[in-house]
Amino acid sequence: MADELPTMTLEAVGEKLQNIYLQLIDCYGPQHWWPAEEPFEVMVGAILTQSAAWVNVEKAIANLKSARVLSPGALRRLSLSELATLIHPCGYYNAKALKLKALVDWLGEGYDDNLSNLFTNSIGELREQLLAIWGIGPETADSIILYAADKPVFVIDAYTRRIIDRIGLTPSSNSYAAYQFLFMDNLPADVALFNEYHALLVCLGKNVCRKRPLCQQCCLRGICQFGESVAEKRELAPG
Repeated sequence: MADELPTMTLEAVGEKLQNIYLQLIDCYGPQHWWPAEEPFEVMVGAILTQSAAWVNVEKAIANLKSARVLSPGALRRLSLSELATLIHPCGYYNAKALKLKALVDWLGEGYDDNLSNLFTNSIGELREQLLAIWGIGPETADSIILYAADKPVFVIDAYTRRIIDRIGLTPSSNSYAAYQFLFMDNLPADVALFNEYHALLVCLGKNVCRKRPLCQQCCLRGICQFGESVAEKRELAPG
């Protein structure tokens, strides 16, 4: 989608994205994301992680495992209050209980809880169906498609937007789709690459490229417009 890309040639954008990835993997190494034992756990985690730190999501999932209810059928049999209590650590637990109920009801009605059948859908069909479920937006749907269904779609989150903006690759539109096209139009459609790239951006965003960034610690500071401006201000500051 050329009209959604920054004012650079497509070749230059692709090269810069590849360079970012190589520097991140060299700095942080493989992230082994998504940390889950099976696809349904990924789907549950994708909902629980909305507006939540992953450490708290892990506590909620551990509660579900301890109660032996981490399956579509078992979650359907729980009352909303029982489910909300179990996922309490991840916050917004009443809303998330409703979202999980909507997910498992849909899985039961449409696919008889058979994820293999669900994942035979094309990326477009699967995404459309997931977005029709109450409580699932683009980021959650794409997380499920990439990490549970093993299909090549790039997940966009707040960390990715922040890093891309600071580096100087902001697309002309601020939409989720525009940021996604930036990656998917300029990188090979590879599940492993998209998986690792997204996880590395999250790692950088959480630890270094924060709202108040630690630019001196950033492995991308040499190619980042924001980092360069910070360095220039430091040099110009009275000593």
